[in-house]
Amino acid sequence: MADIAPQLKTPTDLQRNDVKSVADALNSSLADCYALYLKTKNFHWHVSGPHFRDYHLLLDDQATQILGVTDAIAERVRKTGNVTLRSIGDISRRQTITDNDRDFVPAAEMLSELREDNLKLVESFRVVKDAADAAKDNATSGIVDDWTDEAEERAWFLFEASRKA
Repeated sequence: MADIAPQLKTPTDLQRNDVKSVADALNSSLADCYALYLKTKNFHWHVSGPHFRDYHLLLDDQATQILGVTDAIAERVRKTGNVTLRSIGDISRRQTITDNDRDFVPAAEMLSELREDNLKLVESFRVVKDAADAAKDNATSGIVDDWTDEAEERAWFLFEASRKA
């Protein structure tokens, strides 16, 4: 990240060098949240097949939950005295979750891909947790546990929804 404009230097008792690693990890997770949100909405819009209604509603609920965490992540970055994502380009440079632009994806593949992506997000949140603990950033360390739990729950629901009877 570039130097922070004086107007954006939020006061904090956390050490600048320590929380920079926390902010970098948070911004990476934030980029992945946006990538996962768009992929989940894409699949929500394009799902088809015998379980259409169930999958359509499940994916919409999950997309809403993912989008809901983005503001909390970005605000946490700002509370630590750092800056957060600014554009789609910034997201694309930082995301580790891959896009899926295929014209058609079978529903079973959608669920499987989203399950794996949510588990990748869990890994990203664990990086945030480790950085926060190292920086003695108790607030980030505590709140990331909730985000991790939500991503694990989404992965679990996707797993269960994709099981064969």
